Amino acid sequence: MTPAVTLAVLFSAFFHASWNAIVRMRDDDKIVAVALVVAGSGVLALPLLLFFPVLPGAAWPYAIASAIIHLGYATALGMSYHHGELTKVYPLLRGSAPLTTLVVSLIFLNEGVDATETAGVVVLAAGIMTLALDRGWRVLIASPHAVGYAAATSLCITAYTLADGLGARLAESAHQYVAWVFVVNALPMVAGLLLFKRQAFVAGVAARWRPGLAGGALSLAAYWIVIWAMTVAPIPLVAALRETSILFALFIGMLWLGEKVTPIRVVSILLVLAGLALMRL
Repeated sequence: MTPAVTLAVLFSAFFHASWNAIVRMRDDDKIVAVALVVAGSGVLALPLLLFFPVLPGAAWPYAIASAIIHLGYATALGMSYHHGELTKVYPLLRGSAPLTTLVVSLIFLNEGVDATETAGVVVLAAGIMTLALDRGWRVLIASPHAVGYAAATSLCITAYTLADGLGARLAESAHQYVAWVFVVNALPMVAGLLLFKRQAFVAGVAARWRPGLAGGALSLAAYWIVIWAMTVAPIPLVAALRETSILFALFIGMLWLGEKVTPIRVVSILLVLAGLALMRL
């Protein structure tokens, strides 16, 4: 992975952590909060369709699969944040995803990841997940619903990462794929909320449309960079590097959400940095 791609994905990680913090700071229904971000990104992507042709047929199964998976992801993510705090849930769901993505890629895809890079992904993921244990395992298991939803979210992350990485490679360009996939992703989420949570969603749009658009812009920018990066670099490395968003989430949680940095979090950050160093060797 070139330095330019690495730097771009690091910017993506910051944007990703920022929109997750916007969702976490909402006091209302977290699923609705996530849906507002998804809808906001779809609205912002809609004008882009004027500049890109329709996706080729080979890419559509991946885009449709991504939309279905993202619906499950948004629901599980919202429930994760409903039951747990940002710096406990976020490490679990973001740390385990690179490992499953790596395993699937090594078994089924020819991504050209060597032993040193594999070790880097494992160390980075371990560092991220360790952050969830900063107050001990008893505190973690005290919120079994949060852990369960975080695990479901992690599986969704792996699934949509692989779907979008492969889909973007089959499209005429990564930018074309991004524009279409964000619009397609927004449709089932908005339709589901209008069907099952119409009153809460309509009220959320009226009261929270500005944060929704802000989060949508951050989400669009973050994933746009990631999808482009997966067309020029191995998917497992991009997926792992993206999870450095945990470092940004940690600082956001400390500065704006009143969450403290403990010694074990410092150790975890060092593991993440060690993993990054191995990935760059």
